[in-house]
Amino acid sequence: MAEETTNTQKIIDTEVLGEKIVEVLKTIYDPEIPVDIYELGLVYDVFVNEDCDVKILMTLTSPNCPVADALPMEVKEKVQSIDDVHETIVELTFDPPWHQDMMSEVAKLELGFL
Repeated sequence: MAEETTNTQKIIDTEVLGEKIVEVLKTIYDPEIPVDIYELGLVYDVFVNEDCDVKILMTLTSPNCPVADALPMEVKEKVQSIDDVHETIVELTFDPPWHQDMMSEVAKLELGFL
């Protein structure tokens, strides 16, 4: 069961919430590449704590990416809109730098690399 109610307190299954977050991340696309940011390998990690606070560690295809301001903001807004998410923090990192090997097979197929 994804959630239980005890004494009017709602208990959320953080694993299920994490799966919902990944599904939302798969709806966000890098405007220069026709693949979602999750399959592209731009999302390094998704952390969900017991208070349903979310931290997303992500990168961009390059430090000079033209969507450096807009893409993390879109990620934050869309994840924050999920029911049960309390607070969302998006941390941008370039360590390690993104490279094509980080793409999933789905992304590589979409881009004709396989």
